[in-house]
Amino acid sequence: MKEDFSELIEYLDGKFNGVEGELKELKENFNLLQISVDAYAKKADTYFQEMVALSHKVDRHEKWLLQLAEKLGVKLEY
Repeated sequence: MKEDFSELIEYLDGKFNGVEGELKELKENFNLLQISVDAYAKKADTYFQEMVALSHKVDRHEKWLLQLAEKLGVKLEY
């Protein structure tokens, strides 16, 4: 009877070790994914900040062009 249980214990031990290994691999993959997402989010944040700055710069240039056109008596059309 002990042999039956020892076989079962050995079988279950193998199964649990397999599951444990898969969970460890899954955790490592999740960590890599999290690092990748964080890096992308940082790049996206930097990009959006640059776009806001560029938008303000374009608005400022447009204002200057309108002021110049007004002083020169030129009508600007869009």
